Amino acid sequence: QLVESGGGSVQAGGSLRLTCVASGYTYSSSCMGWFRQAPGKVREGVAAISTGADTTYYSDSVKGRFTISQDDDKNELYLQMDSLKPEGTAMYYCAIAPWGYCSSRKWAIDTNYNHWGQGTQVTVS
Repeated sequence: QLVESGGGSVQAGGSLRLTCVASGYTYSSSCMGWFRQAPGKVREGVAAISTGADTTYYSDSVKGRFTISQDDDKNELYLQMDSLKPEGTAMYYCAIAPWGYCSSRKWAIDTNYNHWGQGTQVTVS
């Protein structure tokens, strides 16, 4: 089970920190990702991290503003979002994939992820 929290409404330029708590998975050897989907748009990859190696990946649209991190002891995944823009308004989801999908060519493909959380809404005005 994946449970996200931390969404909300914020003004442009503000910050939010999303948290995803994972249970029932082999968290220590997985690829954990954050995706978002705005109304009428396709779901897009935001960031991912290989939990065993701490290698991170970011979409060009968030690079330098968002930071993905994890706490292995707590089985928690985080997304620190700074300098938020109105185009960042979306439902944000965390997802888990087998460890081998954490590569520069595969991390952003949503069909590689086999478990998803219910999402948390982020609104930037």
